[in-house]
Amino acid sequence: MKFLSIASSAILALAVGTEMASAASCSKAYYQCGGKNWDGPTCCESGSTCVDYPDNPFYSQCVPNENLSSSKANASSTKSSSKSSTKAASTTTKSSKKTTTTEASKKTTTTEASKKTTTTDAPKKTTTTDAPKKTTTTTTSKSTKSTKTTSSASSASTNYSAVSGGASGTGETTRYWDCCKPSCSWPGKASVSSPVGSCNKDGKTLADDNTQNGCVGGSSYTCNDNQPWVVNDELAYGFAAASISGGSESTWCCACFELTFTATAVKDKKMVVQVTNTGSDLGTNTGAHFDLQMPGGGVGIYNGCQTQWGAPSDGWGQRYGGVSSASDCSALPSALQAGCKWRFGWFKNADNPAMTYKQVTCPKAITDKSGCIRK
Repeated sequence: MKFLSIASSAILALAVGTEMASAASCSKAYYQCGGKNWDGPTCCESGSTCVDYPDNPFYSQCVPNENLSSSKANASSTKSSSKSSTKAASTTTKSSKKTTTTEASKKTTTTEASKKTTTTDAPKKTTTTDAPKKTTTTTTSKSTKSTKTTSSASSASTNYSAVSGGASGTGETTRYWDCCKPSCSWPGKASVSSPVGSCNKDGKTLADDNTQNGCVGGSSYTCNDNQPWVVNDELAYGFAAASISGGSESTWCCACFELTFTATAVKDKKMVVQVTNTGSDLGTNTGAHFDLQMPGGGVGIYNGCQTQWGAPSDGWGQRYGGVSSASDCSALPSALQAGCKWRFGWFKNADNPAMTYKQVTCPKAITDKSGCIRK
C-alpha cells in the first residue's frame, strides 16, 4: 500500500510537471503561434487561442479568449498555422504640429495640424514603368511581396551591432499609420541599394519607385509588412518616421536605430527600427523624434487609408492616437490586425514613451521587408 501510494504520487508529480513545462513553452497573448516557416511554439498560454488570418499565411496569433469573437470574424480558423503582417510603407502622421510638403513639378503645399511634419517629394516629371526593382513573387508584370511579419526569438535574426560614430542620444516617440507612400521611397534621397519599397492599393504588390503618393492622388501606398513584430519579450523590430538633430534624409533614410524605452510599462524594452519616412520639424524639443509605425496608431493630416482601405474620414479610432483597445483592431483590414494588436501586447499600450537611441546595423529581417540597405 505504501509503495503504491509513493508510486502514485510520483506519477502525479510527473504529470503536473509535464503540464507546467508544456504551458511554459506556449506563446503569450498577442504573440505568434504558427504560420509558414514558423518553428516556435504552436500553442497558447491558458486564456488565449491561436487564430489564423487568411490574408497572412505566415502568421497566426494568440488572441485572448475575451476578444476571440471579433478575431474569428476576421480569421478563417483557430489552429496553429500562421499569419504574418503584409508589407506596408508609410509617410505622414506625427502627433502634434505637422507640416506636409509635396513637391510635384515645382508646386508645394504646406498643411499644419498638431505637432508633426512629413515631407513627400514627388519627382518633377516621371513616367511610370511596370518594372519594379524588387521582387519576391512574380505575377504578370508586377511584383508581389511575399510578406512575413511577426517572428519570435527562435526564428528572427538578432544580429546587429552599434555603428561606430553613428547618431545617438535621447528623444521622444509617437505613433502613426497613415498608409501613405514613405518619403524614403522616392529615388535619390540617400545612398542606398534601392528606395524603400512602396506598394499598390493591395498593400503587397510593389509599385514603381516613381509612382505618385496615394495620399496626393497617386496610387502608391505603405506596404502591409511595415508593421512592427515581436522578436522576444524584450526586443521588437519595426519601422519609423524620424527627425534627428544635425541630420537629414540623406543621413537617416534606411538607417536603423536601437531604441531603449525609458518610461511607461515598456521601460527597458528595446525596439530596432529602420527609418523610412521623415518630418522636418520633429525632434525640436529633444533632438530626436521617432514616429513609430503601427496600424491603427492614427492617420494624422493625411489619411491614405481612406483611399487604400475605405477607412473612415479620420482613420480608425482618433485621427491622432488611433484605436483605444485591442478589440478595436478588428475594424482594420485583416492584413493589418497583427501590427495593431502588437501595440496592446508587447508594447503594453505605451503612450509615446521617451527613449534613448543609438544607430545600429540593420538586421536582415528588417531590410528583407523594406528592400533598402544603406551603402
